[in-house]
Amino acid sequence: MATAPAFGRVMRNSSVVFGSDEYAAQLTKVVLEPDVPSKQLRTLVPSGVLSDVDDPTWVLQLSGPQDWTAAQGLAEYLTTNSGTEVVATVTPRVGGVTATVSVILKAVTFGGTQGDWETFETELPVVGQPEFDESSS
Repeated sequence: MATAPAFGRVMRNSSVVFGSDEYAAQLTKVVLEPDVPSKQLRTLVPSGVLSDVDDPTWVLQLSGPQDWTAAQGLAEYLTTNSGTEVVATVTPRVGGVTATVSVILKAVTFGGTQGDWETFETELPVVGQPEFDESSS
C-alpha cells in the first residue's frame, strides 16, 4: 500500500472575491464549513447498525474589521446588499486550490466595545455546493 504524502499549509496571501471586488485585506478569517448530517439506526441485535451520510450543506464564515466606507468596505457591502445572492471566490493561498460558491449576503455587526477594534463575524449560507478548482495548485 502506497503512503499518500502530507502537505500542511499556512494560510496567507489569500484572496476573497465577492462579485468582482477583492476583500482579503478586510478579513481575518474565511472558512468554507460543511454540515454533513448522518444517521444511525440500531436494531435489536449487536451487529445490527444501519448508517447513512447525507449531502453537505455549507456556510461561508467570515470575520474582520468593520469597514463602513461606501463602495469599498466589506461590512458596508454585506449590510447594504443583505439578502442578495452573489458569487464568491475563496483562495486560501494564492496559487492554490480555489473554491467558488454562491452565497446569500447578510447584514453584519455595527459598533463594538470601547477600546477594542470594531469587528464582525458572520456565516453566509451557501446555495448549492462549492466548486473546487485544483488546476492552479
